[in-house]
Amino acid sequence: MTTATLTKPKRKFTKEQLAYILAHAPTNMAERSLYKFAEFAWSTIDPAPFVGGGFAMQAVCDHLEACANGHIRNLIINIPPRFSKSTLCGVLFPAWVWIQEESLPTKGNGVQFLHASYSQNLALQDSLKCRRLVESEWYTKQWGSRVQITSDQNTKSQFDLASGGRRNTVSVGGSTTGMGGNYLIADDPNNAREANSEAVLLSTLEWWDMAWSTRLNDPKTGVKIVVQQRLNDRDVTGHILTKDIGNWTHLMLPMRFEPERRIYTILLPPEADPKGDGVMWTDLREEEGELLWPERFGEDEVAELEKTLGPYGAAGQLQQRPQPAGGGIIKRNWWMPYDKPVYPDMSVNIGSVDLAFTSKKENDFSAMTCWGVWRDSGETTALSVRDMSGQIIREVKSEKDADIPKIIMTYAWAERLEFHELIEKIITTARENKLDILLIENKGPGISVAQEIKRLCGMEEFQVRLVDPGDLDKVARLHSVVHLFSEGLVYAPTKAGDPDTWRIWADRVITEVESFPKGVHDDLVDTVSQAISYMRKHGMIERGVERSFELAESQKFMGNAGNVPLYPV
Repeated sequence: MTTATLTKPKRKFTKEQLAYILAHAPTNMAERSLYKFAEFAWSTIDPAPFVGGGFAMQAVCDHLEACANGHIRNLIINIPPRFSKSTLCGVLFPAWVWIQEESLPTKGNGVQFLHASYSQNLALQDSLKCRRLVESEWYTKQWGSRVQITSDQNTKSQFDLASGGRRNTVSVGGSTTGMGGNYLIADDPNNAREANSEAVLLSTLEWWDMAWSTRLNDPKTGVKIVVQQRLNDRDVTGHILTKDIGNWTHLMLPMRFEPERRIYTILLPPEADPKGDGVMWTDLREEEGELLWPERFGEDEVAELEKTLGPYGAAGQLQQRPQPAGGGIIKRNWWMPYDKPVYPDMSVNIGSVDLAFTSKKENDFSAMTCWGVWRDSGETTALSVRDMSGQIIREVKSEKDADIPKIIMTYAWAERLEFHELIEKIITTARENKLDILLIENKGPGISVAQEIKRLCGMEEFQVRLVDPGDLDKVARLHSVVHLFSEGLVYAPTKAGDPDTWRIWADRVITEVESFPKGVHDDLVDTVSQAISYMRKHGMIERGVERSFELAESQKFMGNAGNVPLYPV
């Protein structure tokens, strides 16, 4: 007996049903996808054709959708200029949220938005565009029964919906008294023309902390969004990342891809996924230097932008990693990667501490870096043997004990700690890293900390040495060790199995050193210059050219003009 194969009969539609489905397909797609909504709505807000924005625009839409679905509560979007970020976040996103049938604190026609920008004119421009979209024939035809603007509150800066929704607008630094929202969206909170003004930077951050941060209707369900191009390491994005308060999702999209800065974000956590898998997002690019939107910003266009903006502007606005003007004493690529799973055998291990003494938020961090010195053969240890005419006859490698010493950073931390916590942290770090010498600056709190550590540990485990920096300021101290970095003598560890990515704590040190002296913090920088200066001063490290000179000098025949006997007589 054979088993018959049953097939599911195809469903047949009448002409009227099929016409209805086709007519409403765009509506359904627009409701499900913010990106599709942007595509359909574009002609109502911009005379230019919809150009797609590549995967960057799709990435922004995906993360905004995750906010609406309640999966992201705090979102930072860093993206180059002219990628439609303001249109997406300030114009299209509110109009899309309001058409959702599901009613949530972050979705539906009762949701309220509070927008801010450094420029009131720009903020009003996006508000007007959003209002025109909601009042457009295309929008009202599809969702006019759900989304209706009231007549009694319909101005450039604020309009309300009959269902309770609202879009309100303020400028950065302006009064927010009586205002609130389910969404707080800060679009370009820093002005590019005033990015390096100390007064403007401080006033913007004060507004963010003291006024804007309290405007959520419900702190348990509300969403904060910051969207901007990076302008300064003390812009609003840098301020948020440095304070590390709240669980922020960081969507960072540089114009040219940098593999070591690839990011991963969670759009759907596993616990919210019926399958239990979750959804993670990452940059689609693989090749270093690959462009973010080559269809619009090709190599020629990006190169022209880079020349126009200059190195500092391009680093921030295009690459989303602002390097402060005047910074860059130590270049990032001068740090040598150490990609082996185990550290080499060290001839000496040194710890270097910089103290803030108190744990108050407004104070600097206390910081500590650990270092090791080891010898590794290299070309700088080669000696050239020449004939009388100066021609090289052969090259001779030195013995192992003549090899050039190298320095490697083995661990680092920076925290705000009370005195007893600080002492415990330093001692624990010293023991775990098997330090031989612990360096502490000989001033202020350093003397008290050194005395307490000596009292608790004595001299049995490691020596505590107070270091006097003399008359050199912080900048001069770092300049004094530049040559050791530029010659490739300073190493830092990379992640296991990923030789192109620094370990997280190492990347923090490298980034802070790279930004000095105009960075937000310099605590780790001080530990770096203190440690390397000490090693240099006490003969623990030397440059290749110095070692080669010593070896060459040792092989010279100096003669015996004094007729001194070779052996005692």
